[in-house]
Amino acid sequence: MSSTGLPQGAVPKLERPGPLRDRVYEALLELITTRALRPGRHLVESDLAARLGVSRQPVREALQRLNTEGWVDLRPAQGAFVHEPTEEEADQLLTVRTLLEAEAARLAATRANGAGIEALEEILAQGLRAVAGDDVDAAVALNARFHAKVVDLAGNAVLAELAAQVERRVRWYYTPIARQRGHRSWVEHRALIAAIAGHDERSAARLMREHTEHTRRSYHARDES
Repeated sequence: MSSTGLPQGAVPKLERPGPLRDRVYEALLELITTRALRPGRHLVESDLAARLGVSRQPVREALQRLNTEGWVDLRPAQGAFVHEPTEEEADQLLTVRTLLEAEAARLAATRANGAGIEALEEILAQGLRAVAGDDVDAAVALNARFHAKVVDLAGNAVLAELAAQVERRVRWYYTPIARQRGHRSWVEHRALIAAIAGHDERSAARLMREHTEHTRRSYHARDES
């Protein structure tokens, strides 16, 4: 089990304005989803407060909220720990992601315009550069941007809200397999862009299902590779 404290260089800037507890919550959630704070890590209020430059109260409130949302486990007499997801949890989440994003891709193919396609292609180019440079953090962030843009092009506000809730957890699961997925993931993105640009709804939905299924399988196989 990991020791207390934050990794060097991992302390995010607390954005202002907004309630302090909300800003601390966002900072800790970012550290968890990017795995700067890894699953199983012991979270000590005093240490987190010192590193973030705040009192212990907003840290305590943030940890309670993160516990309610399943990001942190509060254990009696032991303290707070970053949640360690089970294989079943990952499978359920990634399955839901496939359903949402396949429909998003289908809808995007019905309404995407030139500007939307250009935006996807720019993210693709940046993603390929990140992979070539073995910049895993950038590749993970760009992967999230790509999928968010597809959802945005779908033009369905309810779908976008649901996908956003799922995507942050997807990033948590994607980070440890980002290098494994590597270039292949972006090749799949390129094919998806072509289907959306060609207004091919069926192909766009199929390609997104296959793409997200590859990610799901890669996550479950991560310890075997």
